[in-house]
Amino acid sequence: MPRGSGDQGRSGSSSRGGKGSGRLQEMGGDTLQLVVDYVKQETLDPLKGLGRFILFGVAGSVLIAGGFVILMIGLLRLLQTESAFTGNLSWVPYVIVTVVTVGVAIVAGAAVQKGQARKRIATDKEKA
Repeated sequence: MPRGSGDQGRSGSSSRGGKGSGRLQEMGGDTLQLVVDYVKQETLDPLKGLGRFILFGVAGSVLIAGGFVILMIGLLRLLQTESAFTGNLSWVPYVIVTVVTVGVAIVAGAAVQKGQARKRIATDKEKA
């Protein structure tokens, strides 16, 4: 009988150790969940915001480009119908519209470069 009582004692002490390790596992699981939630908060949420920013930026760019194309076609039609560019000069409205389009593209590119330069200057000032 002493062996039987000894086995019970061991299983009792084993169960007490199991409860302690269970708490440790629970705390470890909580810590792991906390880390996972933190990583999601700091990486996935900003990426979702970035995705929305890019989506609206692309959609806006497409709509502005489409409007600009329609505007240039309207200008071309206006120059073709309401001007003296007929006969041998029928190509002049196309050149005028092309020059206007290239000019707008240059102005837009310059505005983008100016904005990027401002960001660089502000970043350099913050670092200094």
